[in-house]
Formats: sequence, C-alpha cells, structure tokens
Amino acid sequence: MECAAKGSRRRCSGSANRRCGGCGAVSYCSVAHQISHWGVHKEECGRLKRQMCAVELLNDFPFTFSQGATYQVCEKVETRCSFLENMAVHYVGFWICECTCGASVTLLDNFRSDKCWSLSSQLCPCRGPLSILKNQLYSWNDYYEWRGIPLDSPVAVLLHWPLTIYQAIQLASEKQLIPSTTDELCIHYLGPERELYQLAVFGELHALLPGVQVHIDFVGPSVPHDRDGETISLCSYAHCLDANCSCKSGKGEFSSHATSDKSSAISIRLHSGCYHDRYRELTKEFLPELIIAPNAGIAAYKSWFPTIELIREIEIPAIFSDYCEEACHLAANCISSVTGSPPTIPVQLNPFRQPLAVEDSVLALPCYSNCFLFGI
Repeated sequence: MECAAKGSRRRCSGSANRRCGGCGAVSYCSVAHQISHWGVHKEECGRLKRQMCAVELLNDFPFTFSQGATYQVCEKVETRCSFLENMAVHYVGFWICECTCGASVTLLDNFRSDKCWSLSSQLCPCRGPLSILKNQLYSWNDYYEWRGIPLDSPVAVLLHWPLTIYQAIQLASEKQLIPSTTDELCIHYLGPERELYQLAVFGELHALLPGVQVHIDFVGPSVPHDRDGETISLCSYAHCLDANCSCKSGKGEFSSHATSDKSSAISIRLHSGCYHDRYRELTKEFLPELIIAPNAGIAAYKSWFPTIELIREIEIPAIFSDYCEEACHLAANCISSVTGSPPTIPVQLNPFRQPLAVEDSVLALPCYSNCFLFGI
C-alpha cells in the first residue's frame, strides 16, 4: 500500500506501515504524514470503517479456489500469477492479461476473438446450455449450476465481463429504464481495456440473452487506431481444449433444449477515442438502449466530465462499475455534481464481480474488477 498522504508537500520517509487506527483502510509512512493528512481523511474515515466491516462479504465466493484467489492474494501469500499457474492457465490464450506478466501485451496477434479457454470441456462453457435461461441469475453459484460447470473451474475470472453486462441489464430493467423483454439491444460499452484481448468470452451472451440480437459498441482510447470501425461477429462460444469436442465443428452450439424461436446474435464494433467525441458518429444508425462503463474510475479522470454531461443530455440509462465501494461513492458524488441528482440505481455489490483480488490496492479494502455497480 502507498502512503495515503503521498503527494503532499513533505516526501514520504519510508514504507507505509502505519495503519489508521480508526478505519484500518489507509496507511501512512510516518506519524507526521498521518497528522498532516487528518484534515482530508477525517471526512472519509467513518465511511471506510463501515466498508472494512464488509470485507468478509466482498471475499465471499462459492469456488473451491476462493481462499487462494481472495485472502491469500490480498495478504500477498499468493500472487495473481501463482494463482493462474495453479489453475494451469497462466500466460495462455485470453488469460494472458490477467496478471502482471501479460499486462503490457499489445501485440496485434493477441488482439483476436478466436482464442480458446485453454481448459477441458468439463471446465468451461464451450457449447450452448442444456436448458434455456428462464429464471434470473443472482449469483455465481446460480450461473455455474445452470451451465453445469464444477466450482473448481476458474472461468468466472473472465466471465465477469459478460455476466456484469447481464447484471447491468437486469438492474436497468428492474428500474424500468429499459424494456424487460426485447428482440434487439444496443449497448455502448465505455473504456474497454483487457476486454479487448478477451473478446471471445462475450460469446456467452448467446446463452445469457437467448433470442436477442445484441450489438455492442466498444468505445475508448485503448482501442488501437488501426482497429477503429472494425466489427467482430461472435457466432459461437469460446472453444475448449478437447480436440473432439463438438464446439470445434459448430455442432451442438445451441442444443435442441436451449433454442428459441429467434437465434441470438452478438456483434462488437470497435471505436478509438473518448465517448463524448465519438457519440454523434456512433448514433447515426441507431441510439443505444444502455450505456455500460466497467471499472470506470470516474473520480480519478477529468476526461469523464464531458462524457457525464453528454449522458445527462441524451438521457440514456448508464450503469457504472468500479473496483471498490469507495471508488463508486466518489464517482457518484462527481456525477451528482454534474447532473444535480443522486444515482437512480444506488451503489451495490455486483454478485458477478471477478473472483480474483486486485494486487497492490491503494486501500486495505479488497478490490475486485467490476466489484460494485451503480447507475443513472
């Protein structure tokens, strides 16, 4: 952890080993820095203390590997690399960006949608479900049971992307911000980063949204300029390692039990740049029903403010996520300062957050990708 007073007029005198006795969420390098920072920290200390009381809930996952992926990563007993090695998926396929070893990967060869799970068919959703989804999913346990995946499979580490889209749709539908049933859905997806190297996992939306034609516009500065305007059609699920599995031939992509009157279709179109600069061009064909901004970091980037202004102007429902509750709290305050209104969908824990902790968090709070959600 970094010293919470880092960046102040005095330089840090060493490692940040002195925890705040009130919240336990922030650390300091010295008594002097702790005292000088109290004027800032006192406003958040009680709030962070309350969030620290929910640590067990944040780390609560049903998987057999949960201890190693949560507590042990937070306490630096394990690293994300060692966890992925234990799961036999370290630095392979679209797992390559899930640890520091592959964090800087930008080679175009890795920017593809045809990578496989690097797992056997028993451990991944490489084919359509045995039954069409009729009841809402509320947890990872629900999802794994429905898809027939054992709880020792690490696929949730990547599937949190499409499952967070699914959860955002459910939240917007419950608030009657979008129709509860539809044949077509256009989503503007803001700020993709690692997702760009894991596009095949979004094929799971075939199962999650049966019979729906889903078009997703990925918009963000991390999209390479030479891929701007490219459309990727996800016609199948990401494949497994088994050479003889029916997922390789396309047979069994949608079992007879899972088909509906209309087949689903998933397409992703890439756009480089900031959303507020590209919006007019994006909406020449049709308007989005929903905006989703994963791990947004709104309070950390001033470039969000013109985008928030635009979202307020166009009145399209937007769902945001972030790594921890405090980040969402600060983001909601920033948005309220622009819109003049509190979030329509309050900050809440995402049941489909990534079950692998973030390393070297600024706070002592466990942080997970897509951990909390809120919306306007």
